[in-house]
This record gives sequence, C-alpha cells and structure tokens, in this order.
Amino acid sequence: MAAAEGLHAWTADGWRAVDWCDPHEGRLFVADSWRVVDGRARGVERHRERFLRSLAAIAGAPTDTEAAVDAALEALPRAGDWFPRLELRERGGGTALELRVRPTPPTASEVVIATAPHDPRTQPLVKGPDLEALQALRVAVQPRGAGEAVIVDAPGRVVEGAYSALLWWRGETLVQPAAALARIPSVTAALVLEAARDEGVPIASESVEPDALAGCELWVLSALHGLRVATAWVDGPSLGEGARAARGRAWLAAAERDLYPVRGTPLLGG
Repeated sequence: MAAAEGLHAWTADGWRAVDWCDPHEGRLFVADSWRVVDGRARGVERHRERFLRSLAAIAGAPTDTEAAVDAALEALPRAGDWFPRLELRERGGGTALELRVRPTPPTASEVVIATAPHDPRTQPLVKGPDLEALQALRVAVQPRGAGEAVIVDAPGRVVEGAYSALLWWRGETLVQPAAALARIPSVTAALVLEAARDEGVPIASESVEPDALAGCELWVLSALHGLRVATAWVDGPSLGEGARAARGRAWLAAAERDLYPVRGTPLLGG
C-alpha cells in the first residue's frame, strides 16, 4: 500500500505514519529529496547511494538503513506528483529515520539569482545539516528580487546555489565549478554532465568569480526544478540567454525511469 501524505517513522515493523510531530524538531543529520511523477523519477539510485553514504559516517545511525530506504521507495505513491524526503534526525536522545511524503511545490524553468551575503555551510559535502541556514540565504536575497542565492567562497569564487548546483556554457564547452570547491555532490548535475559527455560535448572545470560568467548561459540545477535558466544576476554579471536549455532538459527527461517497472519488483535492490 502506498504511503499517505505526511510524516512517517521507520520502526521494526516498517514505515509507520506519525499522527503528530514537529517535523523540524531535533537536529537534522542527513536529508535527501527527489521528484516522483506517476511513479517515474530520475537518478533515484544516486540519491539512495548519497543518502546511505552520508548515514554510514554518522555514529548512532540505525543499522538497517538500506532496508529502510528500499522500503521507502516501495511505499511511494505510484500516481501524482510528489517530492518525498528521507531524513535522519535527532529524536528522544537518539536518532530516527523519517520519510516525509510531500506534494511537489510549484516549479519554474527560470530564476533570478543573487550572490549570497555569506557562506553558512558547516558540512558542505553532506546534504542535511545546513539546510536551514541555506534556506535563510534564499530568504535573504528575496527582497532583492532573487529566487536563489549563489554561494561564493572566501576568495570570491562561485561554488553552488543554496539549494542547487551550477553549470555554465563557455562557447561550446559545458563548465562546472572546480572539484576543489567543496559542495554537495549534485545528482542532477551529474546526470546532465554524463549525458553531455555521451554526446561529445567538451566538459571543463573552472574556479571563477561571478564577473567571469558575463555572457555565459548559466544553468541552476536541482532535483525539484530540474534545469532552470538564470535570467539575471542581481548586482552581478549580465548572463547569456538559455539557448541550450531545451537540450539540457531533454538529457534529464531521458534519465527518467520507472521506480518499479513491474509492480512489487524494485528497480533498486538492498
């Protein structure tokens, strides 16, 4: 039976709905989200691996995490547009695995960006611990007309969005921030880069300040929105138009898979 909308806790008997609980109470250690539309999603196996890899580094995490993640995937609704989120939170002096089954919020194909006022990240390689601080960055730039905040490091180099990864085009080359710039390993960006390589698109890495992106087509990538084109950078460089966006969205569409090609037969094993 598909899990109903709301919060669910992992127990010895599987996922069980929680009648009432503050979903934001307790320290958040790890989180991962992906979009599921009528039982189809992209990169779910990568989200699964990223979540499990982060859990493995946390002392006191449950030992049956693989079973919990696979059971969560099996419990997701097969119909509708959903944005589920798996979490490990501090609860009652210990830790608890939780699943939030949420309708997908409004999405967009374009976004105005602004440079974040600071970099609040404490664990830049792990999705979860810094999510509240990153959300605060987005709120901070909203009065300036921006929907996403771009984090730059101490020397001023472009790293990532608060809730997104960044790629840009320099001529015919698709560019990502340099590997030395610590950031969340984005599933959506990885899918785009792999598809681009398969089509023979040159891939490069750069450590650049915002002004170096003047005239570049800039993509803002996330599991929720997919590919958004940055149409303007508040108090930043003038950006190129989204001439290649349709190509990038086609790459992401080609990565969509049925979670369960045969009902009851998981695509992802334990």
